[in-house]
Amino acid sequence: YSWVFNEFPSFVAEDSRRFISQETGNLYISNVQTSDVGSYICLVKNTVTNARVLSPPTPLTLRNDGVMGEYEPKIEVHFPYTVTAARGTTVKMECFALGK
Repeated sequence: YSWVFNEFPSFVAEDSRRFISQETGNLYISNVQTSDVGSYICLVKNTVTNARVLSPPTPLTLRNDGVMGEYEPKIEVHFPYTVTAARGTTVKMECFALGK
């Protein structure tokens, strides 16, 4: 999964505020800023066939009324009960926190 910001070839880079889940494809942005406003398109690429599929654009706008509510802190984890891996391989488990 990857995300395009406004238009090609401007891809969203993961950093301390942006996270792209390779499990779900979701894009998470913390502490949204004016520079984040724009159109986002999800791109999914099949690494075997190199086929690509694009989502419709999703606009991100900022609210000016200050009404977003308070969200209790929580940690989102979607791990299977057991993770099995061969020695020497890489295992990636995603976990993130959200709320105020």
